[in-house]
Amino acid sequence: MFEQAFANANLPGVVGMIVDRDGVRFSSALGVIDTESNRPVAEDTPFQIASMTKALASVAAMQQVEAGRLDLDAPIGDLVPDLANAQVLTGFDADGKPQLRPAARPVTLRHLLTHTAGLGYFFIHPEVLQYFSAVGMPAPGSLDSIRMPLMFDPGERWEYSVGIDWAGLAVEAATGEKLGDYMAEHVFAPLGMTGTGFYDALPEGAAQVHVRDESGALKVQPMFLGGGEYHNAGGGLIGTAPDYARFVRAMLRGGELDGKRVLKQETVAEMARNQIGPLRAGAMGTSMPHLAQPYDTFPDQHTGWGLGFLINPEQGPNGRAPGSLAWAGIFNSYYWIDPQSGVGGVMMSQLSPFGDPGALATFGALEQMAYAAR
Repeated sequence: MFEQAFANANLPGVVGMIVDRDGVRFSSALGVIDTESNRPVAEDTPFQIASMTKALASVAAMQQVEAGRLDLDAPIGDLVPDLANAQVLTGFDADGKPQLRPAARPVTLRHLLTHTAGLGYFFIHPEVLQYFSAVGMPAPGSLDSIRMPLMFDPGERWEYSVGIDWAGLAVEAATGEKLGDYMAEHVFAPLGMTGTGFYDALPEGAAQVHVRDESGALKVQPMFLGGGEYHNAGGGLIGTAPDYARFVRAMLRGGELDGKRVLKQETVAEMARNQIGPLRAGAMGTSMPHLAQPYDTFPDQHTGWGLGFLINPEQGPNGRAPGSLAWAGIFNSYYWIDPQSGVGGVMMSQLSPFGDPGALATFGALEQMAYAAR
């Protein structure tokens, strides 16, 4: 099923893995790391995991909550001054100048981890793109690229955002360490994630990002999300499918893997609980369709959001149980964690734009296999 879906999808390369609490149930590496060298993808090929970084950074933040150095509901501006005295964008005047007002309440770590702070992304939200166009487009990878007014008062809506970038900076403020150094010691090492980290350049042998030309042929499109002024907790990690599969297994096991615990079981349970009440999460528009298509994982469900994860309240079409956790990376990488069924999976690929139908069908085939074998 997986090989057939890949063949139909016109993807350059892919790694798919299915795991349960006890180990790896399925692993397959198909295709090439780039269409110029035609070097084959290996199981341990490095990929830019992009927004799949967010779940790992959320673990780091929750470790600091457990340690008492961060508080989910205290004003985060006390630790991260950029988020103190937040302003809400109300519109633009006749000259295009942004109009602002003070936010009704402080931004908290819970807001950041649940994408309810009021922040956004310039490639998703036209008003954020318009704001940056008015004040000057920031350099990629700079802190200015995540400095923006809020689109709404904290807690009032769900909009996908740079919130977890700021949560990563809160971890740095709480620990006095660079985020990558902290996560290497406290997340990656205990989980045995030996091929995951923040890099200043794409490492040798990494999969390259591709786009399709007008004829549908794949070509390399150099794109790199790492480097820059800070360690990007929202999307900067490079990692491998086996590494991410170990993280999925640790979450299935309540925060422990191979005798090493990264979170308390009750913390993992709280991360897996819907945190946003009646708000609906998961649907994203676009202001740059060449980078990310409009996307909604479960358009027929009132999906929620935990502390780092999308949560489906009903059975998924490919088999995952209610209460499963999931998200994705912008180059068409995806994962899910199903605590009720005790299974999960990860698929890595490097294709732009996000939301590619072929990539989604390949991931769907991987998920169907996980439940068909039960």
